[in-house]
Amino acid sequence: MDSPSPAKENPKWTTTMLRVLALLAVAGITVGAYLLRDQVENLAAFGYPGIFLIVLISYATILIPVPGLAVVFAMSGVFHPAGVALAAAAGGAVGELSGYLAGFSGRAVIENWKRYEKITAWVRKYGGPAIMLLAAIPNPVFDVVGVAAGALKMPVHKFFLWVLPGQLIKMLVIAYAGSLSLEWLLK
Repeated sequence: MDSPSPAKENPKWTTTMLRVLALLAVAGITVGAYLLRDQVENLAAFGYPGIFLIVLISYATILIPVPGLAVVFAMSGVFHPAGVALAAAAGGAVGELSGYLAGFSGRAVIENWKRYEKITAWVRKYGGPAIMLLAAIPNPVFDVVGVAAGALKMPVHKFFLWVLPGQLIKMLVIAYAGSLSLEWLLK
């Protein structure tokens, strides 16, 4: 009789390790982004890839604001607003995966927060459309939506595919507002 493999013997151990690794990754990204926040704006010199990286870094922080939208607003006066919005939306959607990972790893930090309970109920009831709507609104607590989606075990690809269009809507509005306001000020 063959003995079961260690992974089959204790699947909770594997899940626990994945959750710990995800939590450590999120903590590392958050601390790194916070420490490098003053140097982030230098990435704008790299054009659209720089905008992607700035927004990714600013959205990868959990509950610690790093100004990414200000860069989108300002860079739309230099680059085409649609390109800025696309780069920023992609960076924002990838960055929001850190909130998802935090929820997947464990939600103990915010699970007793009333806003978290309300958002979790929305995500549970409306799923992807709620995520897209909340991603489309300039919202300082969107990380809580990612935490809720991760805690509810929404598939990561589904979460990403709902966040991306929401981010695109928000970034288009901000980029075109930045572009138009710059043109207005120059006149």
